[in-house]
Amino acid sequence: MTPRKKTQKEKGLTVTLVKRPGTEKLRVITWAMGLRKLNRTRTYHDCPEIRGMIFKVKHLLKVEEGGE
Repeated sequence: MTPRKKTQKEKGLTVTLVKRPGTEKLRVITWAMGLRKLNRTRTYHDCPEIRGMIFKVKHLLKVEEGGE
């Protein structure tokens, strides 16, 4: 598979965990996103897979667009 060309500036998402996940399902999702502790921040490419995970735990996160 060939790498994708960056013809336009790609948008990114900066995600910060601001609240503790209450159930095991939410813990698994935040762990898979790489958010292990409170106030940890990760930057992701804007793609449907990341958007879906953010949607499931949106009440626990602070999301800012325009990262990277």
